[in-house]
Amino acid sequence: MSPKRNDPVAAPTLDGEWRIRYGSTEAVDGWRELENRAASNLRDAWETMRHNPGPGPGRPTSRHHQLKGSLATGTHGGQTLPRWQIEVTEGDRVWYLLDTDTRSVWVEYAGAHPKATD
Repeated sequence: MSPKRNDPVAAPTLDGEWRIRYGSTEAVDGWRELENRAASNLRDAWETMRHNPGPGPGRPTSRHHQLKGSLATGTHGGQTLPRWQIEVTEGDRVWYLLDTDTRSVWVEYAGAHPKATD
């Protein structure tokens, strides 16, 4: 998923910010679809992931929280990481893995509400 000609240029990460990276090709495609459907809300989600991707205890909301049960964690690069969700719109979600060691957010899903949480 290296950038190619005509791809958007990512903003540089400043002190205290988190790197946001795609964890799968499907996440790239889903993100682009959400950009077309709900750009403003998706930008808000991006800002949340960039500045406060894992709010401390007592601070998650119904629109931004760690998933529960078997969905509470996922694997990236051989590491088990906490999986978080942001409700972009009533029907759209972004799921990501939070890597505190590298201050990276790995977007693994972007799109319509996943059936896995029903």
